[in-house]
Amino acid sequence: MAKSKATEWLTEEKLIVLRGWARNGLTDEQIAFNMGINVSTIYEYKNRYPEIAEALKESKEEADLAVENALYKKALSGSEASMFFWLQNRQSARWKDRRNISIGGEESKTITVKLVDMSKDEE
Repeated sequence: MAKSKATEWLTEEKLIVLRGWARNGLTDEQIAFNMGINVSTIYEYKNRYPEIAEALKESKEEADLAVENALYKKALSGSEASMFFWLQNRQSARWKDRRNISIGGEESKTITVKLVDMSKDEE
């Protein structure tokens, strides 16, 4: 019975639906719900049917790339939040807001310090 349910999703029309859901940012859990199956079943389908795996993978990559490009454009246009987000992720060694600092000698301990922008007014 599971196989007959899977094969209905192998038609071009149904693969387009899957691509659309993935491109719109739905998670595997949400896609499985929309398909009327358990999330573990979608993982099984992806392993068993390369057409399903590829449709979901490619569409998710398209969506991620679109968001990445939009973030990049916002960062280049001067959006401070976008620039900071970009740098935290691309240059995390220099821009993350938490730092691990080791103190002490032989029995050193590591502490985490959260850096806060003190130039902004508290609300």
